[in-house]
Amino acid sequence: MSRGRSDSGVWLRWCLVVFAVISALAVCGPALYWRFKKGITFHNSNLSCPPCLCDCPPPLSLFNLAPGLVNLSVSDCGSNDPDLKEEMEKQFVDLLTEELKLQEAVAEAHTRHTNITLAEAKRVASQYQREADKCITATETCEQARERAQAILLREKKITSVWERRARQMGWEGE
Repeated sequence: MSRGRSDSGVWLRWCLVVFAVISALAVCGPALYWRFKKGITFHNSNLSCPPCLCDCPPPLSLFNLAPGLVNLSVSDCGSNDPDLKEEMEKQFVDLLTEELKLQEAVAEAHTRHTNITLAEAKRVASQYQREADKCITATETCEQARERAQAILLREKKITSVWERRARQMGWEGE
C-alpha cells in the first residue's frame, strides 16, 4: 500500500517537471527561435537579399511644399491680432497683478461657497437639535407618567390587601 502512494508521488513530480519544461519552452521558445534565425541569416551572407533597385523621386523638402513658411518668424506671430498684440505688450508686473486678482476672485468665490455650506449645516444641525429636544421632552413626560402609574398601582395594591385582610377577618375564604 505504501509503495502505491510513493509511485503516485513520483508520477506527480514527473508530470510537474514535464509541465514546467513545456511551459518554459512555450514562453521562451519564440524569442529563442527568432534570435537563432537572425543569427543564422546574419552569419550566412549567401542568404541575404540583393540591394533594392528603385527609381523613386527624392522626398520633397519643406521649402518645396510650402515656400511661404520660410519667411515667417516668431516676431511676426500674432502681429495682425490687436488683442494678442496688447496682451504681449503688457509688463510682467501687470501680468502678475492680473493673476493675483484672478486668484483673489477664486478665493472669494470659494469662501462664499464655504460660508453658504456652513450656514446650511448649522440650519440642519439646529433642526436636528429641535427634534432631539422634542424627543427628550416626550421621553421625560412618558417616564413621569409611568412613575405616577406605578405609584398609583402600588397604592391600589396596598388598599386591596387591606380590604382583603378585613374580608378574611369577617369570614371570607377567597377564591
